[in-house]
Parts: sequence; C-alpha cells; structure tokens
Amino acid sequence: MTRLTAILATTTLLAGPAMAEMLPLEKDELTFGFIKLTDMAPLAVAYEQGYFIDEGLFVTLEAQANWKVLLDGVIDGQLDGAHMLAGQPLAATIGYGTEAHIVTPFSMDLNGNGITVSNAVWEAMKPNIPTDAEGRPQHPISAAALKPVIEQYRAEGKPFNMGMVFPVSTHNYELRYWLAAGGIEPGYYSEQNTTGQIGAEALLSVTPPPQMPATLEAGTIYGYAVGEPWNQQAVAMGIGVPVITDYELWKNNPEKVFGLTAEFVEENPNTTIAITKALIRAAIWLDENDNANREEAVEILSRPDYVGADAEVIAASMTGTFEYEKGDVREVPDFNTFFRHHATYPFYSDAVWYLTQMRRWGQIAEAKPDSWYDEVARSVYKPEIYLEAARMLVDEGLANEADFPWDSDGYKAPTPAADIIDGIGYDGRTPNAYLDSLPIGLKGDQTVVGSEIQG
Repeated sequence: MTRLTAILATTTLLAGPAMAEMLPLEKDELTFGFIKLTDMAPLAVAYEQGYFIDEGLFVTLEAQANWKVLLDGVIDGQLDGAHMLAGQPLAATIGYGTEAHIVTPFSMDLNGNGITVSNAVWEAMKPNIPTDAEGRPQHPISAAALKPVIEQYRAEGKPFNMGMVFPVSTHNYELRYWLAAGGIEPGYYSEQNTTGQIGAEALLSVTPPPQMPATLEAGTIYGYAVGEPWNQQAVAMGIGVPVITDYELWKNNPEKVFGLTAEFVEENPNTTIAITKALIRAAIWLDENDNANREEAVEILSRPDYVGADAEVIAASMTGTFEYEKGDVREVPDFNTFFRHHATYPFYSDAVWYLTQMRRWGQIAEAKPDSWYDEVARSVYKPEIYLEAARMLVDEGLANEADFPWDSDGYKAPTPAADIIDGIGYDGRTPNAYLDSLPIGLKGDQTVVGSEIQG
C-alpha cells in the first residue's frame, strides 16, 4: 500500500461509523517485530482489520529470527516496538543480560503455552498417570509422573535435555514451575554460570520456537515448553504429546507484552496511545461474541508473513479446543485469551511474578525487599497509558466502559491456590512471602555460590 493509498483509506475509514479520535502523532511510520507464534495475533489483526490505519499509523510488521535479535532491534531503533516475552522488558530494565529501559502499556494475552514430551518419554510416563472414567490420562498431569523417567535416563548416563525459548521467557519459568512442583530440580543461575543448569536434574536450554518440533524429532531434546502452534505441531507430526497447558499450570496466567523503549514512549506519547488503542481493538475483536472471529484469525495467522503454520494446526488450539495425545481433543475455551479477564491490562502483579521467578532461580542474585519489586514493576508496566487509550475508545463508541478495570491499583486479587498446580497461591503484593512458600528455589538471603546454595 502506498502512502497516498493509505491516507485515502484512512479518510474513508474515518468517515464510517467507527470514527476514531485522531491524535496529533509524533511519528506515523512504524516498524514492529514479532516471533512466529499464535499470540502475535493482536498485531496481525490490528494491521489486517485496519485498526492501525484508523489511528493514522502506517505499520510494517517484520518477523524476527529469535528473541534476542528482536530485543536488540527495539533497543537500537531498527524496530519501533515488538511482541515480546514478558520477562524481556523487566530483565533489560534491571540489567540482566542486555541493559535498556523497556516499558509496556499493553499485555498481549493470557495462557497460550504448553509442555510437550517425546513419544518415548510419554510412554514411559503413562504408567505413573492416573486415568479418568473414560480411561484417558487425568489432567492436569503432574511432573511427578516424569520424575522416575528422568531418574531412569540419568541412571543410563543420558542427561535429560529439555528446550525452552529464552532464559527470561514465560516458558522457562513455567517449565521450571511444573518440574519443581513435581519434585524435580530444574537448576539455578549464578553470575558466573548463566546456563541455568546448576544442580539440575532436567537440563533446560534455549531452542527457537519454530525449531522445537524438529529438535524433538532429532532426539536432541526430550521435551520442551513453547507457545502455540508448536505443541500442536508435534501432535500433527506424530512425534510428541503435550502433557500440560499453562492454563492448567496456572489459570489465566500472563503471557506476552508489547514492548517499546522508555525513550520512544517519552518522545512519542500520542503515537504510543494510538498504538495501544489499535491493539486493544484487535484484542476485543479476537475474543468478541464467544470467539466468533477465531476462524478468520486462524486464516490470517496461517499466512507465511505471520505464523506460517498450517491453519489446521493453529486452529487445534486457537478455536477453543486442545489436542493432547492424537485424538484426545478436549475443550479448553480460554487456552488463548486476548481480551477476557482483563488480559490486555498491564498489571504490576504480573510483572512482580516474573521478577519472583528470576529471583527464585538465581537470575536475580541477591534478595530484594518487597518495595523493590513494586518499583521495578511500576517502571516497566504502564497501566496509565493503557487506561488513557481505553478511555478514548470508550468515548468513541469502540469499546465498552464495563470491560476495563478503571479503579485498579495495578494489582490483581491474589491468585487462589486452587488455580495453580502446586496448590500455592500467589499475591503480588508480598513477593518475598511468596518465594518463601515455594518448596524448591532460593529463599530469603540465599545465593548460588559455585554449585551450591548458601545462606
């Protein structure tokens, strides 16, 4: 689309019933990055449905090779913003890995991930898994069923290798959470050793999401944690079985965010609000009328420019069901959630959870007071921008007043124990008490020194 065509399209759209309030934009030509995952959907939908154009934004979407390349692109300005792992803005802001102040005014989704094991591992796990009345494996499946399998592999001299997508990814923390809840040590990080494999019974390492199935098939790893469609791809290929979704691990857990540099937001406040408006509209579209638009979303995402997986594979999880073993299809209506349950609001408590997991496994080397967690969360998550965008959409008749948490202090109500696989509740207001309640992981003033936990 030429710039003139885009301007004419904008004029036409503005003349329609869904008339957006045009902000004076500081920058209107933007390039956003993404990784080929189902949960980049708000970006694709905002582009394809014309929501960016409605805001006067001329957006180019570019797939990135991996999460590090994506983050570097945002930091050096090649990308104006990107679909990011929620841990990336937090880690960069506290200086873990690449150092830069990244912020988010928009949370992209809830849930959407799974943990898959190879067929051989699954067959070894099955005798340890209770069955339901129909003889199917009873869900959620505990990692306790995997523990004797790992012990057998180790007795045979085979390290039990598993893949996750990035050291500060939700997938890393979810895989570690699941393993630890089943009594398996997933390993620690230290300032001297950033492998995350100190004291590990299962050895976790990075594999880019689209390469997960092939790496599993090659036998390089025995299981992995990843977002869709790469768990369902393993089922379609007949090479693996998803054993648990993150919805079962922690009901309605936060997933990706949309990240921008703090400098970009400071220099382009109106543009940032316009971006957020377009993304909120996309999220509403994805969830409205009981997911009525999901088939169209699947078709969009299946295109090579976006996720590029077969539509059937994307639909297997995105349209309200999830396939575990071949043929074992179950209803999981909230597996991909883009707007319900305040999915798009950037809650401080979500940020705090990621920070607790960084501390739990040694990425944050030393104990921090509760106030530190709150300060970092507020420096990265920007609900005030989100609510400003939401207010404009409501005033324009493009969103419903009742759909936004106007009076929130930024913290969700504590997650009840029943919603988390290990039966341990989470309250973002008391991060240190939460860390102390977890049986495996660093607590209090403990640190990792060499190969030992001290303190």
